[in-house]
Amino acid sequence: MEKLEIKATNRTPEVSFDFDNNRLKIAGESYPEDVTEFYNPIFDSLDAYLGNLGTGSCRFDFELIYFNSSSAKAIMMLMDKLDEAAENGGSVEVYWYYDAEDDTMEELGEEFGEDLEHAKFHLEKMEG
Repeated sequence: MEKLEIKATNRTPEVSFDFDNNRLKIAGESYPEDVTEFYNPIFDSLDAYLGNLGTGSCRFDFELIYFNSSSAKAIMMLMDKLDEAAENGGSVEVYWYYDAEDDTMEELGEEFGEDLEHAKFHLEKMEG
């Protein structure tokens, strides 16, 4: 599958989906003017990739500094898709990176992680 690369802007995160190496990452800030327009191509690519994952493995890194409530819903949808792939036999590892000084992002990561039933969740502190 072809890589999905979206460069970060001042309102949208960097998206780097290296499907051949099973490494997916979203990093930066997420508060796009139109969340649906920004995230729909990401969902479509992820759905196509996960649909072929089978019992394979993948790693998804979240390195978000800030996101708004609309983006939180999109992130939840991403988590749901990853959890479903794990439920269907895939080995899915989710890494949530947060700044050591950012209690809010740590707590949000914990909350997202609690919702995952099948994917393995890792909460990782980034040292400045």
